[in-house]
Amino acid sequence: MTVAAPLPPSGAPTVGIDGCRAGWVWCRRAASGWDGGVAASIDALTPVLDTAALALIDMPIGLVSQGPDERACDRAARALLGRPRASSVFRPPCRAALAAGDYVGACAINRRCTGVALSQQTWNIAAKIRELDHALAAAPGLCERLLEAHPELCFWGLAGGRPMAQNKRTPQGQAERVQVLQALAPACVAQIAALRGEHPRAALATDDIVDAAVLAVTAAAALGADACRRRLPTVPEHDALGLPMALLYVHI
Repeated sequence: MTVAAPLPPSGAPTVGIDGCRAGWVWCRRAASGWDGGVAASIDALTPVLDTAALALIDMPIGLVSQGPDERACDRAARALLGRPRASSVFRPPCRAALAAGDYVGACAINRRCTGVALSQQTWNIAAKIRELDHALAAAPGLCERLLEAHPELCFWGLAGGRPMAQNKRTPQGQAERVQVLQALAPACVAQIAALRGEHPRAALATDDIVDAAVLAVTAAAALGADACRRRLPTVPEHDALGLPMALLYVHI
């Protein structure tokens, strides 16, 4: 696999965040090096986010209210990734479905508002979608520095428009993704290993750490070379609350 040369040093910290069983895993790239950790809530991430010039999170920002159309960014990401990686881009729930107490109720609300039910995978992360949605509603300016990204789309762009061949939960898939990160940001590989050693797998899976790392690398690449920075769609849609519905990535 051909990837770009290592990213140049940067004094502007960037952060990648992904949901995990213990809450939220984060990786940060700064001039002083890499660090990371696990936070129980979005609110607990505030000190980390306050340091970031740009933070990317693998969780939907901006939700549809009603109607049959899904977010344009999700459709576009699936089209770029192709099979089988396109299946990793879930269709988020409508905002009203987040108030449901169980999967059956959420499906009923989502079907009434949009015409389709929810996948079980989407319901499994509904609590985290709701937590992020509430945090953004409470701090509207946060979405200027905290943007949505999808790890598989990020790897696609960092690998020059090539989707990852292996499933991210397999040892082969993790090695494939770490190879991309090793070429661009070698120091982040040690941070991945450190987090893996500090937390039990029941609380933090390796693929969640790798996903957080690629988001931090993508954010650094986006700050370092504007020509590489992309968003799907090019002109973001906005939801009923004014939140952008777009995915950031870089193509190098």
